Amino acid sequence: MVFQLFSHIFAQYFKFNPQFINMEDEKLLQQVRAKANNWLSPEYDEETRKQVEALLEKEDITDLVDAFYRDLEFGTGGLRGIMGVGSNRMNKYTVGAATQGLANYLKKEFAGLPEISVVIGHDCRNNSRLFAEISADILSANGIKAYLFPDLRPTPEVSYAIRKLGCQSGIVITASHNPKEYNGYKAYWNDGAQVIAPHDRNIIAEVNNISSIKDIHFRKKPALVQILDETVDKQFINDLTSISLSPESIARHRDIKIVYTPIHGTGITLIPDALKALGFANIIHVPEQDVVSGNFPTVISPNPEEPAALKMAVDKAIETGADLVMASDPDADRVGAAVRNEHGEFVLLNGNQTLLVFIYYLITRWRELGKLKGNEYVVKTIVSTELVKTIAKKNGVKLFDCYTGFKWIADVMRQEEHKQKIYIGGGEESYGFLAESFVRDKDAVSGCMLLAEIAAWAADKGKTIYTLLQDIYVEYGFSKEKGISVVKQGKSGAEEIEEMMKNYRHNPVTELAGSKVIFIKDFAKLTGKDLIEGETVSLNMPTTSNVLQYFTEDGTKVSIRPSGTEPKIKFYVEIHSTVDSRKDLAAADVAADAKIEAVCKSLGI
Repeated sequence: MVFQLFSHIFAQYFKFNPQFINMEDEKLLQQVRAKANNWLSPEYDEETRKQVEALLEKEDITDLVDAFYRDLEFGTGGLRGIMGVGSNRMNKYTVGAATQGLANYLKKEFAGLPEISVVIGHDCRNNSRLFAEISADILSANGIKAYLFPDLRPTPEVSYAIRKLGCQSGIVITASHNPKEYNGYKAYWNDGAQVIAPHDRNIIAEVNNISSIKDIHFRKKPALVQILDETVDKQFINDLTSISLSPESIARHRDIKIVYTPIHGTGITLIPDALKALGFANIIHVPEQDVVSGNFPTVISPNPEEPAALKMAVDKAIETGADLVMASDPDADRVGAAVRNEHGEFVLLNGNQTLLVFIYYLITRWRELGKLKGNEYVVKTIVSTELVKTIAKKNGVKLFDCYTGFKWIADVMRQEEHKQKIYIGGGEESYGFLAESFVRDKDAVSGCMLLAEIAAWAADKGKTIYTLLQDIYVEYGFSKEKGISVVKQGKSGAEEIEEMMKNYRHNPVTELAGSKVIFIKDFAKLTGKDLIEGETVSLNMPTTSNVLQYFTEDGTKVSIRPSGTEPKIKFYVEIHSTVDSRKDLAAADVAADAKIEAVCKSLGI
């Protein structure tokens, strides 16, 4: 994204200041035009050639430069980019190269199998079905069996299907909650999780080895492409209902009013049916947002983290007297929620709050049902609230901290299942959670089911999800978290972010809002420094990551990391205090806001 923004500025500079183009600029422009001209060869389809010709003929070269100045990289998270023609765009040829590279690697890695198979899913975005079908065609052309869902499906169902069907890999065509112009491509391994080392690096190498469009086999072998029926859908929902911990509470409160919106995405295919299968009978829809559309016509951003994305659902809840609002993002792997406070007004839960409610409920119910035997564990990401650790520790449950991204939670699950450890749940502050062990990615389907079940369980105790969260704060301590993103545009911005990280390392913060820093974690070096004892310890993580963390005497935690996809440096501030009762929470909240502001001043942001 940094480079895309830079190229945009660069191209505008060309347009308005042609007399100032230097030799380096001219060389880049020549390379762009040469690459674009290659896309005029007969190997590319006629429509693509027409669109490239139009870019070459435009006086304003902004779009031409941005489409061809580099190749869209297949990184550790797959592909993600703006749709359109060009080497730096999501289109049939960049998707084709990714799939051909994956196919080449699968044929090497599983050469001894009589059949290699891959399951493919996609979200609601424009061209998602096309890219999914092209991926199936290429896999079949390479002698690999492709299972293709008949229509859009939630990302977690693809993870489930990989394991259920015994596949060696999976593909999901999605750009999650990105703007409508984007699409993406995620690759999964045979355990149902997104690929990590060494497979991610090896797939990238295979993709990079594709030097020509001729290396991509597009000609479909129909016998190797199977369109799935509803069997997997039914099995998935059935397995999800089996993890319910409070069926009696659900039966008593089956008529609780729940507003659900898929925000035009894949959740509409499964979530209402899953809630009904669990026992809930009063699911209220937002009809305008049930419409499947890659244009997301009713929202600016289809992101359940954004209050505006839930506005129509909250309005519907007020209109109908509903108690709970839930929204899933376009590929239905994350869930946002709104609940009524003590005044009956709707408030949105943030990702850390839903994480707390999920973990508290699961551990509490496991304990009440006698399921805790001492070998259970939960997982969170390092930037998520530390209260999860407090809840787990007080209940004798092991906690694992991992990097941001659900592939790392899945990696913990993979390792611990070999040790006969029992997974309870895991999640992250960015609204992702997984309650079941037979899926290896965040899941809004089970997330919505779990939230509804918690509402019913809380009602049995004369509570709401809101008062339940308040009681968690009273019992385990109050926390408030805030994420701050500092945007630094262009090439100079990227360099400035790099310098900021270097400065935090070379001149570490010694106090935050008047509280002494007592521990620093540097995940780029995998070291932790205890400033009280003067000791340095090793951090047990699977790889390095450009993240710094500061911990203070009063329990404040600050995490700092550059964004991997946007020209931002991100700060995660977490404040802790204790409260004696619910009535103390309002004052604690005000004090936390003031403390967060003071911490930001200490950091210079």
